[in-house]
Amino acid sequence: MTTCRAFRLLPMAEPARKSPPDVPVYDPGAVRREYVRHRAKRHARLQRTRERRAANIRFWLIVVGLLALSVYLSIAMWHQVQRLFGL
Repeated sequence: MTTCRAFRLLPMAEPARKSPPDVPVYDPGAVRREYVRHRAKRHARLQRTRERRAANIRFWLIVVGLLALSVYLSIAMWHQVQRLFGL
């Protein structure tokens, strides 16, 4: 009989009482400021995207320009070597 009592659960305590939630103070300018802040963030994100795209285009234009210059110089040097050594 005593072993059966050892496995019995004790009654649980009641949960603590919750205090009523605090009502936030309404700030009429807060909504407007949030709209302005989000609009500025969106504008900055779009500006970064445009700048990144422009930088990507500039990079590839410079790579193509350097490649064209190296091909031109290679051809010019080849013609000079042919003319100088009579190949």
